[in-house]
Amino acid sequence: MYVGGSIFGLGLAVSGMARPEIVLDFLQFEDFGLLFVMGGAAVVTGIVFTVATRYLDRAPLTGDAYTRRLKSFDRNVVVGGAIFGVGWGLSGICPGAAYASVGIGNYPVLLAIAGMFLGAYAHGYWRSRHTNETEQTAEAVSE
Repeated sequence: MYVGGSIFGLGLAVSGMARPEIVLDFLQFEDFGLLFVMGGAAVVTGIVFTVATRYLDRAPLTGDAYTRRLKSFDRNVVVGGAIFGVGWGLSGICPGAAYASVGIGNYPVLLAIAGMFLGAYAHGYWRSRHTNETEQTAEAVSE
């Protein structure tokens, strides 16, 4: 996992996509380099997943069997995607690129990383409270 993450971060740094100003230029339709980087990554990923699942029965590093995880497309996916998109547009950085950006010396992006952790914590807190309330309501109804 660390090797893959390191390669990913190196690729972001070399391509310049770890710099928020490049990402913001893409989002403002001024520089389409990010489109080619994402497209290249999608092609490589598609080839690797196709070859790996066809010729290997288990993941090489973990030994886990390849399975497909299906997730329903619901309100939570839409709301989460919208929040992610707004954060990406405001900061000009996505989570993977944020760490690579720190690696190339862009320390102000640490504020965006702190925001990501804060958002993840707030979501976990909200989700645990919401789940507990739902369970308590279900128990009260069943009694």
